[in-house]
Formats: sequence, C-alpha cells, structure tokens
Amino acid sequence: MMEDSSPLVPALLTVIGVGTGVWMLRQSWGARDTRGRGWVLGGWLLIAASFIRPIWALGTARGAFIALALFSVAALAIVASGYSIKVARAARAARESLAPEPSDRATTKWRETLRWLLAGPIGMIAAMGVGIAYAALVPGEQQTRLVVGGMIVPVAWGACMAWTLADNRILRATAVLVGVAIASFTAAIVKGFA
Repeated sequence: MMEDSSPLVPALLTVIGVGTGVWMLRQSWGARDTRGRGWVLGGWLLIAASFIRPIWALGTARGAFIALALFSVAALAIVASGYSIKVARAARAARESLAPEPSDRATTKWRETLRWLLAGPIGMIAAMGVGIAYAALVPGEQQTRLVVGGMIVPVAWGACMAWTLADNRILRATAVLVGVAIASFTAAIVKGFA
C-alpha cells in the first residue's frame, strides 16, 4: 500500500471501471437470453475490482472513501445517460397517477368553512385528544407517556389535515373527527392521569 501516492490515477481507473461495470449491468436488463447472466457477472466483477484497486493503491481509509464517492457519481452518470422523456397520454396518466388530483367538487361557502375548521381547530382538538388519551391510558413512566403523547399530536394533526382536505365526503370527516375527539377526551377523563 502506498498512502503517499497521487489519487488521480486510481480515481480515474475507478470511474472507468465502475462506469463500465454499471453499463454492463444496464445491458443485462435488456438481454432476454442467457447472455444477461454474463453481463451481470462481468459487471459486478468489474465494480468489485474497481473498489479494490484504490483501496490497494491508496490505503484502506482514503481508497475506500474515493471508491465509494466515485461509484455513485459514475453509476448516476451511466444511468442518466439513458434518460429519455416520453410524452404520456392524458387519459392513461390520469388513471395511473400515484398522487391523483383532488376531484373537482363544487364548493360552497359553508363547505369551505367546514373544511377549514376540520383541517385546523377541529383536527387539532382531535389530535390533542389522541395524545392526551395516550398519556393517560398507556402504562409506563409518566414522563415517557407525556413525551410520546406530545409527539403524537403533530403527526395526528397532520394526518387529520391531509385526510379532511382530500376526502370528498365532508360530513363523514366531520363525524369521525368529532367522534375521535369526544371518545379520546372521555377516555382520558375517566381513566385520569395517575
């Protein structure tokens, strides 16, 4: 191991080796016959050799750092070189979307006000009820229950906001959030904090 040598040549060899190895792996994706196995094996062997070379030439710490840093850059460059933009058909894109747009619903002033109240104060009250009920009902140390109950509140409030803003049935959301708030506060009051 030569730790005082220049990292330029091992780094260049790493980039070329990893780039070629990732290219071979990428070629294996398109191969439909047994040649794909050869591409996979060759690609992984070349990538492994590209990791070992700088470690052997520059030392364990410095060589491993350089190899790992250059691996991600070279792999990203090879994968990005095959990037292409395809125009999706509108009907297909709407059906297969991972995050579909909210439905086009007719809104009135009272629905907008109720949706705002559900996402804001009513959702917050329901989330606080869940957090307080957790702190009152779950066994364990008081400090731990208070901290975990306090950490539940913002997560539950965010979930309430997301659900009420995405749900088309505003009355269902109202019934559930009011029911959760009443049930959780009632359970916490009945049990008490002991």
